[in-house]
Amino acid sequence: MEYVERKRWVLFALPFTFTKYTITPEQITIDSGLLNQSEDDCYMYKVQDTELRTTMFERMSGLGTIVCKTGDVTHPELVLRHIRHAREIKNFIVDNSERERMERRTINMQNIGADKDGDGQVDLF
Repeated sequence: MEYVERKRWVLFALPFTFTKYTITPEQITIDSGLLNQSEDDCYMYKVQDTELRTTMFERMSGLGTIVCKTGDVTHPELVLRHIRHAREIKNFIVDNSERERMERRTINMQNIGADKDGDGQVDLF
């Protein structure tokens, strides 16, 4: 399954912007710009957490904004603004990012409280 959505104006949900989001099971691609175009990719296994944000006007227009926290160097926070079917796409990203991490056998570890005395070295005991 693949989603192709355009960034929209919040008022009337019209797609008059030049930003297109393509979400596949393997990656998220953002194409933006009219004269100066740019294309940015983020592999799905790098997505660590997702958040769905909806303002009152977005809810009235049937839109939403998805914020993905990633391990990507260029975009640590990937924002898909004002798109339709936002909840469905967020769930798709969550499911496929977990599946891609399992396929690639990558693990996301957090080092919470390992440096107890603040000297920059991991304290074992």
